Amino acid sequence: MELYLVIAIFVGSILALVFALIMAKRVMSFDEGTDRMKKISASIRSGANAYLKRQYTIVLIFFIVMFVILGAMAIFGLLTPYVPFAFITGGFFSGLSGFVGMKIATAANARTANACRTGLNKGLRVAFSAGSVMGFTVVGLGLLDISIWFTLLKFVFKLDAAGITAAMLTFGMGASSMALFARVGGGIFTKAADVGADLVGKVEAGIPEDDPRNPAVIADNVGDNVGDVAGMGADLYESYVGSVISCAALGVAAFSGNGDMQFKAMAIPMIMAALGILCSIIGTFFVRTGEKTEQKLLLKALSRGTNLAAILIALAAFPLIYFILGADHWTLYFAVLAGLIAGVLIGKSTEYFTSDTYKPTKKLASKSETGSATIIIGGLGLGMLSTALPIIIVGIAVLVAFFVSGGTLQAPQMGLYGIALAAVGMLSTLGITLATDAYGPVADNAGGIAEMSGLEPEVRERTDALDSLGNTTAATGKGFAIGSAALTALALIASYIDKVQTMSPDINYDSFSVMNPLVLIGLFIGACLPFVFAALTMDAVGRAAQSVVIEVRRQFKNIKGLMEGKADPDYAKCVDMCSRSSLKEMILPTVIAIIVPVIVGLVLGFYGVVGMLAGATASGFLMAIFMSNSGGAWDNAKKYIEAGNHGGKGSDQHKAAVVGDTVGDPFKDTSGPSINILIKLLSMVSIVFAALVVQFHILG
Repeated sequence: MELYLVIAIFVGSILALVFALIMAKRVMSFDEGTDRMKKISASIRSGANAYLKRQYTIVLIFFIVMFVILGAMAIFGLLTPYVPFAFITGGFFSGLSGFVGMKIATAANARTANACRTGLNKGLRVAFSAGSVMGFTVVGLGLLDISIWFTLLKFVFKLDAAGITAAMLTFGMGASSMALFARVGGGIFTKAADVGADLVGKVEAGIPEDDPRNPAVIADNVGDNVGDVAGMGADLYESYVGSVISCAALGVAAFSGNGDMQFKAMAIPMIMAALGILCSIIGTFFVRTGEKTEQKLLLKALSRGTNLAAILIALAAFPLIYFILGADHWTLYFAVLAGLIAGVLIGKSTEYFTSDTYKPTKKLASKSETGSATIIIGGLGLGMLSTALPIIIVGIAVLVAFFVSGGTLQAPQMGLYGIALAAVGMLSTLGITLATDAYGPVADNAGGIAEMSGLEPEVRERTDALDSLGNTTAATGKGFAIGSAALTALALIASYIDKVQTMSPDINYDSFSVMNPLVLIGLFIGACLPFVFAALTMDAVGRAAQSVVIEVRRQFKNIKGLMEGKADPDYAKCVDMCSRSSLKEMILPTVIAIIVPVIVGLVLGFYGVVGMLAGATASGFLMAIFMSNSGGAWDNAKKYIEAGNHGGKGSDQHKAAVVGDTVGDPFKDTSGPSINILIKLLSMVSIVFAALVVQFHILG
């Protein structure tokens, strides 16, 4: 059984990586266009490479320090000796996922713009193929990491099922740490540049978006790649791996005492992930569109592929569960189904609240008629309202997954395994789901290159249509990631409690009641953390953006002939400013996410930690949905006005919408998506340091 499991997940990983390579070669086969387009693309690529090199240098120092700390804990018997190395590999593969995605995105931007000179469908295929490289690299490297560690722990170190999952859970901490650095740093970079470019360029100077006279325009395009591509790749890698490993760990706990069934329960999420890769590959061949730029038609083109992949994995999951776990546990299939359906519904909910084809965003755009204040108020209200439906969807999915799996309040282990399976079901088709998300920044860059290169108006019309679609798919992808993060975080909390129980057998689930003051205090601390984290990241974007705004104003004023197009701006200055600011500002939020669980554990004990994790998951889920949807709606409201509604480009309504979009930029691309990493990293850190907390806590 164990050998077949290794073969299945290894084959799945290789299949994904080979498909990613094929898609990469397909993208590179297209022409980059004119010499001007090639030059602009090369500048963006150079800036992105320079930023990632500096970021990875800083992250490397952090990982070395953490390796020493974890190694010391292993020497003193608080961790197994595999943990420090698992931590390193998790971070390495997470960073590599983002790096590969960024490399193909910066190669595809000019090619997408050039393809749009021929037709919309060709442009979509180039951008979506680039997104597919990202999607399938993430799932391929994720399963490769899992297969390597499973092979080592089972066949080399001869660990049992419980030992394997306990060790493998820890490389999730490395992945989450890398993801948070990538998301926060990249998010600060991209939004500082975006805010600076929009406020001074579009609002103050009245020049078009991506105008080559704007000194921040190259930095803005670089930011799309280091934030929305490299950061997103690292983010979804840790979500994917975390859901699979936490599900495997809970499967082992659910069948405690039965070694054969433990390995079978462990196999289900891993094989399902491998099957999901195949289903996602099939789905990619059904993504195509005509030449009309209507958003409904473009959304339909992408939904056709993602929906088909979801249907195929739903069909494949039943025989997988029935024949591996046996007829006694076939109802676990409904847990997988609950996760799949919840993922689709959360995506549809996000699409409804953020796409300019639906009433909420159109209504938000109409608020620009009375100025920027009303459109900001409307966007905040829209985001708050949009949290209700995802909460209901996740709540129903959790209830269904728990009870159909045979969980009870007295013996919840099987139910918790069911919840974890729901998270795996939601992420099983991540290959194609992430492809629809990652294609957005490529389309955004393509529009910028088309504008800066002076291409025909119909080219910009096509890239704008793809960009607007990308805003919706990115918002949908963020909603999907946040929903899966909530389910994965619940599974990780259960894994933490299970680990505590193995060290303190007298502890039961009733001990974690909110009537326990230690749990209650932890709950309040956890609920506060996403607010503090959002404040730190928002403030960081504000500080970085201020410096960019001042620099753009200075260049507009001091460089003679710049506004007349007779002189070139200093693009490198803005790129360097964004790099330095983002690398400095990304450290504090990430360090807080690692230190707080340890401090809470040492002071309040494991009761306080469980309360903290529950509070952070609940408030973090709400905060992330609210911020992502508000930002997405503001962005598409601006696009809706730029399409000729409510006065069109250059009008007072357009300027109000730009202000709203500027406020929404750090909402949707920095703070919001980073929070879902935060809630999982808190859990991962808690699991890794559980032994330290159990032995040395002050209270409890």
